[in-house]
This record gives sequence, C-alpha cells and structure tokens, in this order.
Amino acid sequence: MTRPGPEEVKENLRNYLAFLREAGFLYLVPSGKPRILSAHVRAERLEALRTEAAKCMRCKLCRGRTHVVFGEGNPNAGLVFVGEGPGAEEDVQGRPFVGRAGKLLDQMITQVGMQRQDVFICNVVKCRPPGNRDPEEDEMDACEPYLIAQLELIQPRVIVALGRFAAHRLTRTDEPITRMRGRWYQYHKVKLMPILHPAAILRNMNYLQDAIHDLKRAVEEIPRPSA
Repeated sequence: MTRPGPEEVKENLRNYLAFLREAGFLYLVPSGKPRILSAHVRAERLEALRTEAAKCMRCKLCRGRTHVVFGEGNPNAGLVFVGEGPGAEEDVQGRPFVGRAGKLLDQMITQVGMQRQDVFICNVVKCRPPGNRDPEEDEMDACEPYLIAQLELIQPRVIVALGRFAAHRLTRTDEPITRMRGRWYQYHKVKLMPILHPAAILRNMNYLQDAIHDLKRAVEEIPRPSA
C-alpha cells in the first residue's frame, strides 16, 4: 500500500473532521467557545462515536486488531488521560489500561483523591500496533479525529499525557519526558500536563512520587463540586 504524502494526509484529515462535524460529533465553534452539552447528550454522542470507531478501517492497524479500544470513563470528566496505544491485554478486552500499568494507574488516581470512574481514559491510537511497536505517523493522523471528537464531547479541564510518546504527539515537541513532566502545555485549547507512563514507573518505582506530585497538580486545576 502506498503511503499518502503529507498534503494528502492533511486533506483527508480535514475531510474527516468535516464529516464528524456534520454528523454531530464535533462541537467547538470557530471562536473556541464550546457548546454546553447535557450529561445525557454527551454520553449518547460518545456511544455513537464509539460505534463509528468500531468499524474504522482508516489505517493498516485495523488488519491485526481484536478490538478497537475506544476508551472509557465518565463522559463529563474534568480530567482525561491519553496514552500511546493499546497493548495485548487491552486489545483482547477492548478496554484501555487494564494490564499491570493500568492497575498502577488506578492506584495513582486513587492516591490523588479520585476514582477511575471519575475520569476518562483513552489513547492516541485506538488499535494495537503489531508487537506493541510505536504507532506510525499515518496511523496517528488517521486516528486523531476520534481523539479530537472525544475531547470536544467531554470538554475536560485538563488532559494528562501518559508518557513520552503521547506527550510528544499531543504537544508536537520532542523534549525528553523527564523535562516535560509536570509542565503545562495545551492541546486544542485544553490544558495538558505530561507525566511519566505507569509502565516506566513499574520499571523504576523511584519515579512514583514524582508522578503522583504531577498528577496532584493536574487535579488541582479541576473545579470540585460544592459540598
């Protein structure tokens, strides 16, 4: 299969974003002011987007997947976690972050005073790359409209990029994650903070306290419900 050139990729992306907007999945107006969506509408539209993503064949990752790992969590979450892509266990279950790294992420979320059901968790690409390799540029380009649509529906206050790969993709920078972690960036006008990936922390648990510290700072940016 011939890989499309940069201009063709951009044109395809523009066309697909237009399709999603016409279908009712994208809600930001040109001024950047989001439409206020009810909890019911957000959940309903996310489910429709999940159904659409489950049929996606926009890149070669569709050939080897077991499931599309769309993401899961609270459709009204103030905090969205974005990782790199599904691993083997995620591909089997169709859920993000369910292996050892996912269990550690759950513990980290609990340590900052939240629960997994309070947040939304997804990935840069929704299908597992073969052998857990890094996603390729054309694969990320093909999948990014789904991530943009998810964020525009959920309208979070903060995005936490999990690890080097997600941080590089969402910020379009290539600094070492050890320099990026704990610093503020933006992705589509939403505040974004990179933190160390739970899988990296599992390889060196000395990193855990740094990650918890960064995650606490991200959570502090989310308005808490009044008592």
